[in-house]
Amino acid sequence: MKKKKQVFLTFSFVFMFFITSLHSVNAQEGEAVKSKSLFWERVQFGGGLGLGFGNDFTTITVAPSAIYNFNEYFAAGLGVQYSYVNQKRVYQSNIYGGSVIALFNPIEQIQLSTEIEQLRVNTSYDAFYGGGSDNFWNTALFLGVGYRTNNVTLGLRYNVLYKENQGVYANAFIPFIRVYF
Repeated sequence: MKKKKQVFLTFSFVFMFFITSLHSVNAQEGEAVKSKSLFWERVQFGGGLGLGFGNDFTTITVAPSAIYNFNEYFAAGLGVQYSYVNQKRVYQSNIYGGSVIALFNPIEQIQLSTEIEQLRVNTSYDAFYGGGSDNFWNTALFLGVGYRTNNVTLGLRYNVLYKENQGVYANAFIPFIRVYF
């Protein structure tokens, strides 16, 4: 339990450091305020947060990401993810990893995406269910399509590498909401 707390606290610290280091302050009198470089003007940040609580079930997910807009049609970026899943008296799981995403907007309202995701899954089972642990890597390759308005995209993605009863996903089709600022 202590090790899991340390992993969670370490991840939280890194995430907060990442978020707070993105902003800079310039308070020099008499100097013109410098504008952002062209690179940073094209970068957008987003991601996902998930919380789920029930009588005997808890899920917490943090998944920040960033993309670089090469032009009005194409963007690519990176993301990281951490999830904690616990079903009392059954199992506990820590899932962490990263992803690379490419976005293509043939027209302003339509967004096509390709994303490869690599997650490490560490699960421990209660003794009543046989005890023990299950540790593995889960790789997913998603192809997606969505409706885009401003910086929000609603859509559906398909995991090309999906195999029934294997991995972390219950279905090959997964709806999504993608937001970048």
